[in-house]
Amino acid sequence: MTNYTRLIYEIKRKASNFSKKISKDLSKPKTKFISQMIYGLLDGQSVLLSNIGRSLKEDILLKKTVERLSRNLENFDEQEDLSEKYINELKPHIDDNTVFCCDKSDVVKPYSKKLEALDRVRDGSTGETEKGYDTFEITALTDKKKLPVEIYSHIYSSLESGFKSRNIEALKGLDFVEEHFGKKGIYALDRGYDANMYYEYFTEGNKDFVIRAKGNRNVIYKGKSLNIKKVAALYKGKYAYRYRNQNNKERKLKFSYAPIKLPALKDTELTMVIVRGHGINPTMIITNLNPNSKRLTLAVLKAYIKRWRIEEYFRFKKQKFDFENFRVRSLKKIRNLDLILSITIGFLALFSNKKKTKLRVFVKKVSERIFDIPNFEYYALADGIRKVLAKS
Repeated sequence: MTNYTRLIYEIKRKASNFSKKISKDLSKPKTKFISQMIYGLLDGQSVLLSNIGRSLKEDILLKKTVERLSRNLENFDEQEDLSEKYINELKPHIDDNTVFCCDKSDVVKPYSKKLEALDRVRDGSTGETEKGYDTFEITALTDKKKLPVEIYSHIYSSLESGFKSRNIEALKGLDFVEEHFGKKGIYALDRGYDANMYYEYFTEGNKDFVIRAKGNRNVIYKGKSLNIKKVAALYKGKYAYRYRNQNNKERKLKFSYAPIKLPALKDTELTMVIVRGHGINPTMIITNLNPNSKRLTLAVLKAYIKRWRIEEYFRFKKQKFDFENFRVRSLKKIRNLDLILSITIGFLALFSNKKKTKLRVFVKKVSERIFDIPNFEYYALADGIRKVLAKS
C-alpha cells in the first residue's frame, strides 16, 4: 500500500525548499505569496486564482483568498530578482552542448474585452487572427532528460506603450540568455528567424546557432549567388539517420552538408545542412558550426530536431495548466502569472532531472499512465504530484 503521508511530506518539502531558494531576500509576505502560488499551481493545475485559492484550503472565504492573490500579483515588482534566483537553480544544468530552443508563441483570448492592450495575433493552432498577445520564449533542454525548461518568457502587445517590433522583443530574449549564461549553448530557431539581422547578431556575438532557412533565400555557393533550393538539389543525402518524432513514429532521414556564405555576410564561413525525409522538399539548416564529418553534421541535425521540444512545452503549458484561460486583466498581472507558472514547470523539470529516487518513481507510478511514461514526462509528473497532494 502506498504511504501517501510520506509522499505528501516529501513533495511539500521539496516544493517549499525550492520556493524558499528562489524567493530568498524577498519580504515575508511576498515569499509566502510565491510559495502559495507554486503549491496552488501544482495542486490545482490551473492558472485560475479561484482554483489556486481552493488548493490552499484556508479557513477564510475563498473570495478573500482570491482578492489577496490578485492584489499580490499586481503589487509584485521583484520579477528581476525572482528570475535571477530561478536562473541560478538552472545554471548547473547548462553547458556548451545545451540547446536553447527559441520561438514565438501566442496567448489567444477571443472572447475577452477588458484585458489591457488586447492585440490581434495569429493563432498558431488554427492559422486565424484572434484577439490575444504574442509571446517570445526560450527553453533550455535539461542535461539528462532533455526536457525543455523555460528560462525566458515575455508576453507583449504591439498596442502597449514602448513597443517597437517583434524582432526587438526576440533580441531582448537572446540578450537575456547571454547575460546569464554567457556564450554557452547552441541556439535553435525556426524559419521565422531566417533574417540577416539574426545571422549578424549571432556571428558578431560569437554564439553558435542553427536556423532553418526559407526557400526564397539566396546563398553564395562556390563563389556564385544561387537560390538555396538549387544548392540543396545538388545534395541527395550522404548520410542516414533514424529517429522518433513527437508522435513517436520512426522517421528515416538522409542528410548532407555544404559550405556556403550569405550575401549580407560575405566574410563569414557558414554551413548548410540539407535534410531529406521530412516531406517533399528538403529541410535546409544554416549554422555557423563547422560539421566536417557525419558525427558533427548529425550533431547539427539533432540540435535542430530538439527545437521541436519547445512546441511540446507550449502545448503542455496551455493544456495542463489551462494557461489561456487566465482571468486577470492587467499586463503586469498576466506577466507575473506567466513567470510563476514558468518557474513551477521548472520545478517539475529539476525534479525529473535528479537521480532516480523512490519519490520520483512513486510519483510517476501514481500518475496511472495507460502506456509507458514517454520521454516528455511533464504530464506524468504533474498528474502524479497532483494526485499525491489531493490526499493532503
